[in-house]
Amino acid sequence: MSIKREYGGVQPGIPLGPLTLRLPGVHYRFEWADYIQGLLMCTVCLSIIPVLTGKLDMSFEVALAIVILNGTLYLAHVTFGDPVVPGWVTPAIPLLIAYCETFAPGVERMQALIAFELTFGLFCIILGVTGLAKRFIALIPNAVQSAILLGAGFAAVTIVFQPGEGLKSFDSNPWTIIICIGIAFFILFSESFKNLRRKHRVLYYIGNLGMMPALALAIFVGPLVGELPWPTYDSAIFTKPDFVTLFRDFTMLGAIPIPPLKMFLTGLPMVISAYIVVFGDVIQSQALIEDAQRYRPDEKVDYNPNRSHIIFGSRNAIMSVFGPDISMCGPIWAAMQVVVCERYKHGPKAMESLSSGAGSFRWGTWTGYFLAPIVSSVKPILGVGLASTMLIQGYVSVRVGILKSRSFNDLGIAGVAGAILATRGAAWGLAAALILSGLIYAGRTWKKAYEPEEPVFPCDSPDKVAKEVQDIIKEIKPASAGTSSKVA
Repeated sequence: MSIKREYGGVQPGIPLGPLTLRLPGVHYRFEWADYIQGLLMCTVCLSIIPVLTGKLDMSFEVALAIVILNGTLYLAHVTFGDPVVPGWVTPAIPLLIAYCETFAPGVERMQALIAFELTFGLFCIILGVTGLAKRFIALIPNAVQSAILLGAGFAAVTIVFQPGEGLKSFDSNPWTIIICIGIAFFILFSESFKNLRRKHRVLYYIGNLGMMPALALAIFVGPLVGELPWPTYDSAIFTKPDFVTLFRDFTMLGAIPIPPLKMFLTGLPMVISAYIVVFGDVIQSQALIEDAQRYRPDEKVDYNPNRSHIIFGSRNAIMSVFGPDISMCGPIWAAMQVVVCERYKHGPKAMESLSSGAGSFRWGTWTGYFLAPIVSSVKPILGVGLASTMLIQGYVSVRVGILKSRSFNDLGIAGVAGAILATRGAAWGLAAALILSGLIYAGRTWKKAYEPEEPVFPCDSPDKVAKEVQDIIKEIKPASAGTSSKVA
């Protein structure tokens, strides 16, 4: 039995300075529904393996070891008081791939990745400890933030469709990707599906699974259209990650020398670009938690951006030493954070605490990495999974990037600099955005570069958003009443 929380209080835990220790079964209830969903959704975490094998010349087993290390560090967030579902820094992955490819394969490329990830991690830790995160991002003009997000979106789409280059998944599996990404986009973004899921409980639960239904379908669609093999199984129950080769051949603990100072300096534009993306994720985390909090007066959710910075910054620093990873360590897996928050809104019978849902989900993904039948089932579709992730991230990055702009000049700067960033890398794109902003907003008009007003689109007007919120509240109230007499 876990320690009970007082009504309206913070979930119990052991204070550790800026952190709070929470253990499953002790400080929060283990949520089996979220754990089982995590078992299935480990597919998305494993989809980074084709990038690690293709860009860093690792074997599948070594790449799996990196995924497991990263997955183990995912558990640090809820364990140390951050009630989120952590994930990658997905929008920055194509930018980091492009950056790493400017270095020769082998030792030099690994040194560049290590230098970047270590610098990025320490930078985030410093901002978290000092509380300077908000001040830093406030110095970046709107157009520059918009350019980085647009560039990340362009790069994510380009890396999938560029003939003979990039991930090469689309060249090999065009029909599988077209069918599955079409279904994923329909489930995640379609207004029609949003209306249907409100009327049909089955579609409601399918929608809560995010992109998982599309990935599960790919296991069958790929072989049926002749693009992928059927999964193969053996008698193994557990996977066999190769940690020995990882530490010996791909880290500073073995064959990789400590990167020279020049590499740390060269990676600074990439660090700043990745951080701007990450800061947007932190803001998104806070917005999702605040939205969910409105429906749960029984718990005061304790979310602290500075604590989040310390945890995901530490994850990046640790991975740079023990398992350098192109996916990086981000503060939130947005799609699954939405799913967990939606279940949380249905009351304490459905989910005791936001920490219990997020923590149980990540324990589920962690378990899935070690189960050979699950890994064998998804191994043929890992390329499709990554391509789908990049296309969805490209869609979201472009949408959010445009919303970061506050004027036509911002959009123009962002479009030009974003295209440069996607084609020439973070340093070129960041420099172009800063120079264009300086030229266009020089003199007394410089304040326009930091205009705080939000743009309003007809389809997302405040009136329309308010109406949608009221519709959701009407649906949730009966559902919450129903959970008072039965366990969800």
